[in-house]
Amino acid sequence: MADSKQKPELFELNNGTMQVKVSNYGCTITSLSVPDKDGKLADVVLGFDSLEPYLKAASPFFGCIVGRVANRIKDGKFTIDGVDYSLPINKPPNSLHGGFKGFDKVVWDVVEHKQGENPSITFKYRSHDGEEGYPGDLSIMATYTLTSSTTMRLDMEAVPENKPTPISLAQHTYWNLAGHNSGNILDHSIQIWASHITPVDQNTIPTGEIMPVKGTAFDFTAEKRVGTSIHEVDLGYDHNYVLDCGDEKMGLKHAAKVKDPSSSRVLNLWTNAPGMQFYTANYVNGVVGKGGAVYGKHSGLCLETQGFPNAINQPNFPSVIVKPGEKYEHSMLFEFLVE
Repeated sequence: MADSKQKPELFELNNGTMQVKVSNYGCTITSLSVPDKDGKLADVVLGFDSLEPYLKAASPFFGCIVGRVANRIKDGKFTIDGVDYSLPINKPPNSLHGGFKGFDKVVWDVVEHKQGENPSITFKYRSHDGEEGYPGDLSIMATYTLTSSTTMRLDMEAVPENKPTPISLAQHTYWNLAGHNSGNILDHSIQIWASHITPVDQNTIPTGEIMPVKGTAFDFTAEKRVGTSIHEVDLGYDHNYVLDCGDEKMGLKHAAKVKDPSSSRVLNLWTNAPGMQFYTANYVNGVVGKGGAVYGKHSGLCLETQGFPNAINQPNFPSVIVKPGEKYEHSMLFEFLVE
């Protein structure tokens, strides 16, 4: 099935309580509505009303799956088995989120779309050898499933066909649990099950150090307002947390719990990835989104579970190289509650 046959469109997953709209363009979640304490639905993700702005790259990665490698690769360079690879420098001086045309800017094939009590949609994409500088052909699948009335699961897998390659996919939704159009997320509280982060240099590349968060502005080991210490961190949070202490559910570990005091909505996130980029929309500035809402700085927060940034060049980080015959598997469980 060639790309040309598929055009960008929107699909819906709806189980009567929760409603999700997702596009085959970048596997992008464009809206996700869940009830608050009074049962009132609100759309809690930043995005656009139509696909046009996504196609025109007006989106700061709203809602999409990024890859082949999420986050930054230092100077866009790495070496595997003595072969040097160069990637596009789309966020100077580094390569970010797969390059100029990463997985977020391609049309995926819709393999299956199931309705019913546990509606799901499965997307597939085949990335060719040399695409955005990456080695080897790669088959990727992503499935969104509403596993219960207010829970959504994302399963991603990727299989290298002929060369070892770095793979680290991430889901880049910007959450605002009060509603996408309700201002900033500084009053949200968050708990992150990580006692360390990977600190970064002036080009936001990890130094290689694994730093304890205790006694720093990065400490969210206990629930804390996002805005409490944000002024102590340059532009805001944009850091990789080393997920190391969450309890498990269905083989996934607890990564984060976010709560909005105004609606009492809670999002629990579970994953099998080693890291999570906690990002507070520091670079979002006057983006006109759904219903004319204007998204400013800190108007949403991202919980991008991932391999560590620049792991391909950092021998002490968990490896992101996947070889032919192996399979990359990455799952996330988004559990919405009211409390």
